[in-house]
Amino acid sequence: MAPGKHRILVTGACGQIGTELVRALRQRAGRDSVVATDVVEPGPALKTAGPFAVLDVTRRADVAAAVDRHEIDIVYHMAAILSAKGEQHPGLAWEVNINGTFNVLEAAREKGLTRVFCPSSIAVFGPETPREDTPQETVLRPKTMYGLTKVAGELLGDYYVRRHGLDVRGCRYPGIISHETLPGGGTTDYAVAIFFDAVRNGRYTCFLAPETRLPMMYMPDCLKATLDLMAADLGRLKHHSDFNLAAMSFSAEELAADIKKHIPGFIVDYKPDFRQAIADSWPKTIDDSAAREEWGWKPDFDLAAMTADMLGAVKRKMSAGGLP
Repeated sequence: MAPGKHRILVTGACGQIGTELVRALRQRAGRDSVVATDVVEPGPALKTAGPFAVLDVTRRADVAAAVDRHEIDIVYHMAAILSAKGEQHPGLAWEVNINGTFNVLEAAREKGLTRVFCPSSIAVFGPETPREDTPQETVLRPKTMYGLTKVAGELLGDYYVRRHGLDVRGCRYPGIISHETLPGGGTTDYAVAIFFDAVRNGRYTCFLAPETRLPMMYMPDCLKATLDLMAADLGRLKHHSDFNLAAMSFSAEELAADIKKHIPGFIVDYKPDFRQAIADSWPKTIDDSAAREEWGWKPDFDLAAMTADMLGAVKRKMSAGGLP
């Protein structure tokens, strides 16, 4: 490997964040320096854009072999079972989110990797956590399998930093909004689906109550935060695997109202389901001052800017016949 040249592996590369993260990393590091992996075969765009390998993170030997085979020194571990799907399949969530993360960290330790990114989530919080300006250091008592696996992931990451000197970094993602790849089983998925239905048929049925307020983030800011944290000077970081991260917070009805500014006839029906209880246990707003102080985090998009950009992108996809 040439001096200063990194070889990067991304798990969960076919997911909502993974798909766009791979593209961003390849723009920075080069097409052949970023190996995308997932348990499923990718779409044509991802498959032809650079190296891809099928990888099940729950198989420890396979993870270690992939690191060796591709001469990897940095891993972005994005593979996970999300909140809603995790409640439907808790055993699978445990296998992927806990055993998979342990396998990645063990491979990183054994192979002497340079750095590992293991994202966390606002799902680590629970009903006992302050819901307004949720602090960096606070009660972590989640009531979902996804949430408890993410708490364990944070603790594992910090353990590997302290015990083994492995450079593990991670942040607590809020709900992520994107027009490229639909999300895969999260409680904040409504904030993506609503845009597609607004453009497609002018009506959306929301699975959360109108007043439900949650922290959210537009994908460009998600990628920016991820890459900025991984590029930060290790000496400045007091935290490692659990940075609070915030960009905007809004309710379902506030998002609908902003969309109506662009699509006046848009109608939203509210029919809360089992995901309402999950959302009610999560914060409304986040205090991310540690991220701002330790690595200069600052978002670029607010609700108005995100809504305008999302609608423009979705309309272009519809015109091109590319809506999912």
